Amino acid sequence: MYLRFKSKKAIDFGIDIISVGNLSVGGSGKTPLVSALALRYENVAIILRGYGRKSKGLYVVKDFKEILCDVNLSGDEAMIYAHKVPNALVIVSEDRNKAILKAKEMGAKIIFLDDAYSKHGIKKLDLLIEVKSKNMSCLPAGAFRERLWGTKEALLLREGIDFKRVVDVKNKSDKMSLVTAIARPSRLERFLPLVVSKNYFEDHHFFTQEELQNILKKDSSDSLLVTYKDFVKVESFGLPLSLLDLELQVQEHVFERINNYRMK
Repeated sequence: MYLRFKSKKAIDFGIDIISVGNLSVGGSGKTPLVSALALRYENVAIILRGYGRKSKGLYVVKDFKEILCDVNLSGDEAMIYAHKVPNALVIVSEDRNKAILKAKEMGAKIIFLDDAYSKHGIKKLDLLIEVKSKNMSCLPAGAFRERLWGTKEALLLREGIDFKRVVDVKNKSDKMSLVTAIARPSRLERFLPLVVSKNYFEDHHFFTQEELQNILKKDSSDSLLVTYKDFVKVESFGLPLSLLDLELQVQEHVFERINNYRMK
């Protein structure tokens, strides 16, 4: 990974690019952080790989006005952005360079890249969410994909200092069964209300209506408690849903750092 980092020369695409990521495998809250940041800007594009989607190549999930495809083509995280950042252009692509050019062509003035620290061939401002672990080794000995290289500039963001999480349970019922397919679901524990059961699925799992109906029946629950990442995949099933809606409140100095980068 170090040789890969040293061998790359960052391309200046002539547009402000902000990358939000973390160095470890698994979830750390990138999606709500990108959403909170992107909501502040106009003519904004959000670009991500679209991990877990049932498609390949470049797709414009949402232009600046409307959603253009379903969650199967976009993947769950891209569809979250399409719903929660109504002013944004959302593009999924394995090739970030192509997506950046497409976003510029469509009129974007600032781009947020979801999980792109390792894309060292792109000139950008890197924001990294701090993830604490007892094992700080890189794969395969530990959970970290890459180091924060000493010669690479990045802003490290810490929960409780640079941002805080705010959770609201919408459409709450008396008896709820938690159903979720997110990485490291233990992150939800401190925000959970009382639930009948906790049902954890593999990250990015695409649910079937039958498996969710079986959980409702088994627990005799009034509703399924889901995160927004799950909600965008199951809302069409017509099942009773409660939403564990997570948002991030970001400190002003983070926006100041982004704005100072844009002025350079």
